[in-house]
Order: sequence, then structure tokens, then C-alpha cells
Amino acid sequence: MPHFSDRLLPTALIPAIVVGVAAAAPIVVYATDYLTLAQAQKLMFPDASQFASQAPVLLTQAQATRVAGATGGSVNTSQWRVATAQASDGRVLGYVVADAVIGKFQLINYAVAFAPDGAIRDVEILSYREEHGGEVRTAAWRKQFAGKTGASPIRIDDDIRNISGATLSCTHLTDGIGRLARYVQAVLVGKS
Repeated sequence: MPHFSDRLLPTALIPAIVVGVAAAAPIVVYATDYLTLAQAQKLMFPDASQFASQAPVLLTQAQATRVAGATGGSVNTSQWRVATAQASDGRVLGYVVADAVIGKFQLINYAVAFAPDGAIRDVEILSYREEHGGEVRTAAWRKQFAGKTGASPIRIDDDIRNISGATLSCTHLTDGIGRLARYVQAVLVGKS
């Protein structure tokens, strides 16, 4: 009995095999998960003994208007995860707020650490899924937000530098971080 390799394939089967191989070709995905939220919390507040999750964020209309800031638009808090970083003696060390924004086409998950006075301590990119623009993860770009509060402009080409080739990711992350800073300033500062 001849082996498969000893026989010629019928011509009609060749296109079917090519289509089958093409359909099985891997789809290139650029998604990268850098940190979980728990890892980011511990990285941004290494002295914290616990992170107390807060209830889902519900804003009054006046708060939503203030949080939207100069960019206006609606504020969608459904992606927000808010936690209070606490020391072992119960002192509030600050807050971590996680959110997601659209870069160009895909979601960018990120977290922002705030001091008790509402000043930004750190920004971490948790997951990045765009093909381009991943430079927003560089420490130099993220460091620009340190010390800014809800009273700061936090706008591209104002107090935040853009990255050529990553304009939409820079703009949408900056807008999101600005919303979180205004939320922390308006709702969390002085309430603990």
C-alpha cells in the first residue's frame, strides 16, 4: 500500500489546503499586560498594608460637570476602580484609581496614584493593546503628571508634552488622568 508521501495530491485539493493554511495563520495582536491592578497598587504604595476598595463611583450632575473639566463631554465612571491605600495603623496614604480609555482603536488600562492632598504620585499603564503609541509607558512621559492636581490644566501641549506618533494615546490618557485628578480633588480629598 503506498504511503501518502508517495502519491500526488489531486489538483482540486491544493486550493483547499492553501485556504486552510491561510485560515490557520496566526492573527497578530499587540496586546500587552504589564501589571495587574494589585501589582500597580503595591508598586505605587509600597508602604501600604492594605488597599480598601470603594463602592462604584456615582457622581452628581454637578460633580460630573466639574470632573469633565474644560474638555466637557460625559464622564463614564463604569471602568473606574477606586481604592484607598492604608498604612498598618490605619492612616490614609493616598488613593489609587484605575480606569480605561480608548487609545486609537483599543482600550488602554491604567492606574493613577494620588497623595492624600490629591497630588498625583504616579501613573502606571496596566495593559496596552494598540499597534503604535506604546511610548506612553515610558517613565519620562508618565513622570510629567507627578505633582499635578485637579486644579492643574493636565492638557496636551499645555502642561503635558505630546509624543509624535502616539498623539491619540497621549491625548486620551491625558484627558482620562485629568478627569481622575478632578474627581479625587472634588470627592476624595479631605473626606478620609
